[in-house]
Amino acid sequence: MRVAVVHGPNLRLLGRREPEVYGTETLEDIDRKLDELAGELDVELERFQSNHEGELLDFVDEASARVEGFLINPGALTHTSVALRDALTGVGRPFVEVHLSNTAGRERFRHRSFLAPVASGVVYGFGTQSYLLGLRGLVARLRA
Repeated sequence: MRVAVVHGPNLRLLGRREPEVYGTETLEDIDRKLDELAGELDVELERFQSNHEGELLDFVDEASARVEGFLINPGALTHTSVALRDALTGVGRPFVEVHLSNTAGRERFRHRSFLAPVASGVVYGFGTQSYLLGLRGLVARLRA
């Protein structure tokens, strides 16, 4: 089984960007933990990060031929991108949306997700654990 992990805008700044909100772990730390869990789950991961919406859309389209599902932290595109929602639904692969912070407890504009209504699941507010919980849920869904 192969899963694509998609990291959206500004996630390369993790570890130094607003540590009181996002914690001190870096994107590399998160990827390392995902690799460990993927090994336990016997899943292969393919990762991609971009600050550019169009590159994320292209990746989703291209990767859909190689993967069974997507684990995505769309960052701020969560609240703005109909195009990302359409790409994810258009490729016909299940996906789980994850966020490090509790978006429901933050600024009002972060309360709405364009992706959540069409996602297989959403995990937020648990820091790095959000990614790990999301991967576990996605793999369970794919194996069911």
